[in-house]
Amino acid sequence: MPRSVPPLRFDNRFVRELPADPSTEPGRRQVHGALYSRVQPTPVAAPRLVAWSRECADLLGLAEEDVTSPAFAEAMAGNALVPGSEPYAANYGGHQFGHWAGQLGDGRAITLGEAVNAAGQRLELQLKGAGPTPYSRSADGRAVLRSSVREFLVSEAMHHLGVPTTRALCLVATGEDVIRDMFYDGRPRAEPGAIVCRVSAISSCRPRGATSRCSRVSSSSRSGATLRSSSRTASRSTRHCAPAGSPRSASAPRSWSRTGCGSASCTG
Repeated sequence: MPRSVPPLRFDNRFVRELPADPSTEPGRRQVHGALYSRVQPTPVAAPRLVAWSRECADLLGLAEEDVTSPAFAEAMAGNALVPGSEPYAANYGGHQFGHWAGQLGDGRAITLGEAVNAAGQRLELQLKGAGPTPYSRSADGRAVLRSSVREFLVSEAMHHLGVPTTRALCLVATGEDVIRDMFYDGRPRAEPGAIVCRVSAISSCRPRGATSRCSRVSSSSRSGATLRSSSRTASRSTRHCAPAGSPRSASAPRSWSRTGCGSASCTG
């Protein structure tokens, strides 16, 4: 972490224990036999902290002076690599609009890693809108301010309403424009860009019939998928631990589910 921000203690089991994309080449591509690709966030012109969640910061052991420092905005915009982090984009497949869509993956979300707080809770940090990944398809990997404000507010509101969901640590404006067709009327225009830092709880459990422990990830990816299900709904499980068309690794955890920071659960 930048010098003015207390260091986060990372223990990145996802990238340590699961099969990685052997290629680190930039660009969009099909990735086979791997659950993630290592990728670096794309730096932005002028990161500026717009909003932050005090409760979520407390969960990570960050004080107000840490979060409001310029170095924090640089880190949460992807301009500075947080020591101990191992950025990656997850690979998964799933259905869209009732049809199998094949490879989906994190197209504009880059996970920094798994931070362990003072209470021993494991928390995944992910930057949404941090730039293109191998799974971006034809998109630019960015997010606009209007939708990022919505995610920031709704994530924290749902948590306080008791709905299991990912949390939102902060919202950072990038100082760059993003082109979007806001009304889908064929008239795209420039909008302010932004990045949301998502935070989600990770728990461990023993699945039914298993003789060894397995990891359960409360992931913060958006798309419904074979490996990962929607982060903004209640926990759902899947039995698949390899991307579509790939054999499951013998050492891979059996199943993964998502829950919110305040109510991590293990379902069989």
